Amino acid sequence: MYAVIETGGKQYQVKAGDEIFIEKLDVNADDTITFDKVLAVGGDNGIKAGAPYVDGATVTAKVIKNGKAKKITVFTYKPKKSCKRKLGHRQPYTKVAIEAINA
Repeated sequence: MYAVIETGGKQYQVKAGDEIFIEKLDVNADDTITFDKVLAVGGDNGIKAGAPYVDGATVTAKVIKNGKAKKITVFTYKPKKSCKRKLGHRQPYTKVAIEAINA
């Protein structure tokens, strides 16, 4: 069984036991969270799509950790103008483990 959930402005296809990186949530490690924005649920007997969300469907997950991704370098310049700027950015994330899909 799998589900398509929406969180942080993005959509993820998850199954029980998956570990995914999502946009940072205001939760602590070892907390349990519930995603109620389930767009679709699929299994052996077909797929059930919501309009926009499936009624009564939830996905339960456990927070593993909060952290920051590797640093990326952002370099902008304008050719022939001696104008350049170098920045670094580390995107915060929350790593979660999917425990159950309740359809």
